[in-house]
Amino acid sequence: MDPLALAAWSFPVLLLLIFLRVPIGLSMLALGLAGSWLVYGSAAPLLNQMKTMAYSQFSSHSLSIVPLFLLMGQFASLGGMSQALFKAAEAFLGHRKGGIAMAAIGACAGFGSICGSSLATAATMGQVALPELRKAGYDGGLASGALAAGGTLGILIPPSIVLVIYAILAEQNIAKLFAAAFIPGILAAIGYMLVINIVVRLNPAHGGRQLEPMPWAGRMRAMRAVWPVIMIFVIVIGGIYTGIFTPTEGAAVGAVATGLLAWMKGGLGRKSLLRAFEATAGGTAMVFMIVLGAAAYNTFLALSQLPQELATWVGGLGLSAYAVLWTIIVFYLIFGCVMDSLSMILLTIPIFFPMFTGLDFGLPPEEAAIWFGILVLIVVEVGLITPPVGMNLFVIQSMAPDIAIRDTYRGVWPFVASDLLRVTLLVYLPSITLFVLRF
Repeated sequence: MDPLALAAWSFPVLLLLIFLRVPIGLSMLALGLAGSWLVYGSAAPLLNQMKTMAYSQFSSHSLSIVPLFLLMGQFASLGGMSQALFKAAEAFLGHRKGGIAMAAIGACAGFGSICGSSLATAATMGQVALPELRKAGYDGGLASGALAAGGTLGILIPPSIVLVIYAILAEQNIAKLFAAAFIPGILAAIGYMLVINIVVRLNPAHGGRQLEPMPWAGRMRAMRAVWPVIMIFVIVIGGIYTGIFTPTEGAAVGAVATGLLAWMKGGLGRKSLLRAFEATAGGTAMVFMIVLGAAAYNTFLALSQLPQELATWVGGLGLSAYAVLWTIIVFYLIFGCVMDSLSMILLTIPIFFPMFTGLDFGLPPEEAAIWFGILVLIVVEVGLITPPVGMNLFVIQSMAPDIAIRDTYRGVWPFVASDLLRVTLLVYLPSITLFVLRF
């Protein structure tokens, strides 16, 4: 079979394997190796490639940031920071319509600033906020939808594991990507809070009860409990951006600081430390398996010449730069319904990034690459809450099996609409994303 046709057929086969619940990393690895074998026409080059593939991928010093940020999130959970963040946000917002759900969004944003994983943010804040939302009488769909959407802030608010992978693939500066993600992340949190306010005003019964306004003295006490989170975020992100230390060093400093804080609060002992290491190792293994599978699959695609042919074909259509960009965005939205964010980044950036760099948006090349990275991050984040296979939806559903999945789907759609509005805003106003870099 022609290599191009072989590569084209591999996509539906990959989707079939995903629907059959074959792990995405294993699916890409198997298709990549099988496709390379067929393209080479012999097993010898493939076996030679396999000999060095794993080492060449995992010996990258930049990838060590992944387990460090995952460990940082584990320590943050053990230190009770998620509970403190929720209570602090509740102290300021709990008396408003939909205030407890808004507090959950605020806490997700705060937790995302010390945890680079969306699934970890959704799972941790779901454990903290879901019982409070139920106690207050919130509609199940609104509660689960808000927590699933809030979980996406884990990869949008820096630090972000997905941004680290994008930086490695696109050869961009991690510190600048973290800085550029800050304002879009804040806009996401504000947008989600506005959605909650609108939904509760249109359907007052969905909002449950409001808390009594807390005196300012109580609010200040609640804020004092979260100052360590603010300090860790400032040290890690500020240190990386100012060049005091590298992103990997910043992740190490953050992990140590968060671990010390968890130990001081009594949440980190010998057994809990081992559990944190085990969870970090499991999460890292999952990420690295996807990285390895994507490397094998992308090698096969490169051998088939599909990316180059696709870029040439798109260039020959005579479409405007924005039409091509929107085509890429729509592709991500569709594939986000069936794939997780990391897999999409690893699979598509080697194809789409060269295509994007050939477009003219009136921006310097480095700024354009950073802007594109943030747009891609936001769109794959939408995939985490888009039915039918939004990963965050199933994380929250596992914690609240009594809430029907159709109610969760219903509850999350307003948040998806908020995300699409934000994407449109950032597409046509790239200065919002690049403001921090130009400041």
